Amino acid sequence: MTTESTPMLLDTLRRWAAQGWLRRLDSAFAAFLGELQSATPPEVLMAGALVAHMEGRGHACLLLDELRDDPAALLNWPAEAMAELQAALATLPPVAQWAEALRASPLVAHGDDAAAAGRGEPLVLQAGKLYLRRYWAYEQRVAAQVLARGAASRKVDEAALRAQLDLLFGPSADGALDWQKIACGIALRGRLSIVTGGPGTGKTYTAARLLALLFAMDRSPERLRVMLAAPTGKAAARLKQSIDAALGALGEQVGDRLPLNELASHIQPARTLHSLLGARPDTRRFRFDAARPLEVDVLIVDEASMIHLEMMAALLEALPPQARVIFLGDKDQLASVEAGAVLGDLCRTAEEGRYSAPTLAFIEAVTGQRVPDRFAGAGSPLAQQTVMLRESRRFGGPIGQLALAANGGDVRAATQLLHARAKGELAWLDAPSTAVVVQLALHGRADAPGGFGHYLRALQQRPAAPDAQAHAAWVLSVLHAFERFRLLCAVRQGEWGSEGLNLAIERALVSAGLLSKRGAWYEGRPVMVTRNDAGVGVFNGDIGIALPPATPGAPLRAYFLDGAEARSVGVSRLAAVETAFAMTVHKSQGSEFEHTVLVLPRDPSRVLTRELVYTGITRARQAFTLVTPRAQAFGEALAQRTRRASGLLERLDRPG
Repeated sequence: MTTESTPMLLDTLRRWAAQGWLRRLDSAFAAFLGELQSATPPEVLMAGALVAHMEGRGHACLLLDELRDDPAALLNWPAEAMAELQAALATLPPVAQWAEALRASPLVAHGDDAAAAGRGEPLVLQAGKLYLRRYWAYEQRVAAQVLARGAASRKVDEAALRAQLDLLFGPSADGALDWQKIACGIALRGRLSIVTGGPGTGKTYTAARLLALLFAMDRSPERLRVMLAAPTGKAAARLKQSIDAALGALGEQVGDRLPLNELASHIQPARTLHSLLGARPDTRRFRFDAARPLEVDVLIVDEASMIHLEMMAALLEALPPQARVIFLGDKDQLASVEAGAVLGDLCRTAEEGRYSAPTLAFIEAVTGQRVPDRFAGAGSPLAQQTVMLRESRRFGGPIGQLALAANGGDVRAATQLLHARAKGELAWLDAPSTAVVVQLALHGRADAPGGFGHYLRALQQRPAAPDAQAHAAWVLSVLHAFERFRLLCAVRQGEWGSEGLNLAIERALVSAGLLSKRGAWYEGRPVMVTRNDAGVGVFNGDIGIALPPATPGAPLRAYFLDGAEARSVGVSRLAAVETAFAMTVHKSQGSEFEHTVLVLPRDPSRVLTRELVYTGITRARQAFTLVTPRAQAFGEALAQRTRRASGLLERLDRPG
């Protein structure tokens, strides 16, 4: 195919977008490249469309070698689409030659020279990876910040640190490894630390003790400015509640030896990352950045697996140079919907440890524990500041066993656990139709907390008299009751997706007389915010319920949990919301429910992965139900790993 046949290629790309194989944005980007440079070779335009497509699927870049060797695995398109792609590729030069054409194109900057070139080329080629310039820049910025902060080490009085760690955790027993204690010791000496681990391993428990430790070891503790943050409002509220509870329990343990009440007064309310950085309407830029950094000494960020590449770049650059940042998260959970799997990249070697001899000596000096040789190695500077918590104190029962089996890809063990229905905690329901899901939502199952019944009963207990205090208590009871049960879907669209199931459940509740619907907004409608709106004070992922205010006859308001209290917004001000009886697994991160139902779709999908199933399972506290219209979907999901193309790990993987 020559440049004369470029219009035919662009027509093909537009047709693929109409079929849903590409986004319209992807084909439009290829056309834009052609407008910028009229003589652009067709293979460069095709590469441009594909790198834009990969960004839309969460990848930071397009791996040219994988496109050459196994395009079917890379793109995971339907058979019809792959046939058309192969036919189109056959008219172009071999993919092995694309790098040469890309290097020759004035639209493509070359690797580390891209920053110096300053010409604003829309594409960047580096080490066989093709980037949209913006994502190449994000990756560069994140790597630079992580390397600088990960390598910065503070001088520590090891004897004083050991005394404080023994106070907080108790003296170490012979042969017993306390990874929480190790995590606190390591975090004290650096400006960037990561604590990763599965549910119940005590990440926030560790963070609370780290805060107490920082306060005890600081020369001017009364000046210590502490902030808590998470990607979503729900996760932020849970972080603050967990920290407060852990500090309360710690206060009973240490008595007046640490002024924990004073410590708590230095901890600001937990906030979403967008709120923390000062999101502004109609721009991707934040109020706080490198030129105007946050006023913070210690920042703890929970649910870090949800932080995408762009947000991580903005967050790290907004931190003052001497501030500490501690990331908490489960490296095995789903990554953000948007491009990048930053925590997964940062924690790639966390299970192995790879601690250097100086790090091992430091751990032994401040904790009294000798880390086994299997965790030694030539790890990067970041590896020396990363600790994986390995013992779950909450997930020891059937749900925990199922999560471990799913995370390990053990289909047989996971299937046996689900069918055994141990103590009513687990169940697998085959569903020939979505009617099974609807009935589960209305009535639950006999051996587990039931459906939305708690929330519906709470709705009916609205105070008769317009008493502000009684109304506030009622609002909280409705919000808390709704949080007890949730349907999680793998996909958004279709009969088995969150959109289809929300409609079906809403209709069933109205038909049963349990809800009264007169228009889009009605009393009891649960909604999820789908777009950040800093002006209104709501952010993507926030869950609220439409309820009448205390004043009789006043318009409905949407009430959201805000820590231990509720805040409200007039429903007319919420421009981007959707009904939320069911939600995607992605949107559920940072939340937990007494009974969680995971619904897999009928049709095979590339989003059905081990990480999605693991994340769904670990949202459950007391009961988990798997619903499948096609039994083999569960095994297919556990066999498929989420993989995000990125160059971040290579930038960071320098022995320290």
